[in-house]
Amino acid sequence: MIALTTRQAEILDFIRDCLERNGMAPTRAEVAIKFGFRSKTAAADHLRALENKGYIRLHPELSRGIQLLIDPDEDTDLLPVIGSVAAGLPLEAIENHDHSLPVPRGLFSKRPTYLLRVRGESMKDAGILDGDLIAVYKTHIARAGQIVIARIDNEVTVKYLDFEKKMIKLVPANTTFQPQIITPDKVVIEGVFVGLIRDSFLT
Repeated sequence: MIALTTRQAEILDFIRDCLERNGMAPTRAEVAIKFGFRSKTAAADHLRALENKGYIRLHPELSRGIQLLIDPDEDTDLLPVIGSVAAGLPLEAIENHDHSLPVPRGLFSKRPTYLLRVRGESMKDAGILDGDLIAVYKTHIARAGQIVIARIDNEVTVKYLDFEKKMIKLVPANTTFQPQIITPDKVVIEGVFVGLIRDSFLT
């Protein structure tokens, strides 16, 4: 790899940190704020320099379209879109997937297993909006504070996971919605949120 300037290395570390902590790359505006740039243009110049040196790939069609380059020979995954998930009250998930979507590898901190379409606004304060596609890593194990895809009977919802005594607490990121407190035998964790894709990626 081509050597980086001190500032470029700092920005690359910031991108990695955002992916690890949030499951999403930073926006250009967030890069500008973090490093005290006066405009997003200055941030974009540094990001283009990182792209030219082979460390990242920029995807302007994505709202957070900064991809860390891991394996240049295999740079996309074909992920199935398997249905809808409620960011609101639980709704029935559609289990059969009728199409798949190529997603740049390295876009998220963990390689996702599948995509789900969000319906509702209970997670909007976490940046997950109605109509977004969320990337999900399939697992039945999650820790408090993670955003999870939870199955309640035959319905699926996306919420923050928490625990209250011996109960499971599913917490929205919208103050107009109330947390759901449920016995563990009624809940199955189907996966954890690792990132999102806006519709602009599909056009």
